[in-house]
Amino acid sequence: MDGPAERPSAILFACGMNSVRSPMASAITRTLFPRQIYVRSAGVRQGELDPFVDAVMAEIGIDMASHRPKTFEQLDESGFDLIITLAPEAHHKALDMSRVDSVDVEYWPTFDPTLATGSREQIMDSYRTVRDQLMMKIKKRLAWSSAPSG
Repeated sequence: MDGPAERPSAILFACGMNSVRSPMASAITRTLFPRQIYVRSAGVRQGELDPFVDAVMAEIGIDMASHRPKTFEQLDESGFDLIITLAPEAHHKALDMSRVDSVDVEYWPTFDPTLATGSREQIMDSYRTVRDQLMMKIKKRLAWSSAPSG
């Protein structure tokens, strides 16, 4: 495909446990594109709420209190235009789904900040880095092109 990809109207962000990367990405997308893009997130396995996610997202004014981790199987909806996967296992799951549903799949390799070690501040910095990288990728991928297509 030449030029920028079209902006999808429905996106599923997916990672391993839907507790860190995919909920961050979906919340950022909802904040940047309110009522413009239908956004959900899911994981391959059921995760737990992560207090570091709450803390780093609150730093940029995003409340994560309503997020509840869910698996692909627990999604109530389908019909996504795009699945953006943030972990290898989620990418494999999404590719399996794309064999049945007509959906584009993009893989954005993203570090799992739960693997970070050190002081609380060092761990928080890992989460901030992931948050900020996702923000940049989302802005770049979903921004409207100012140039006419064609």
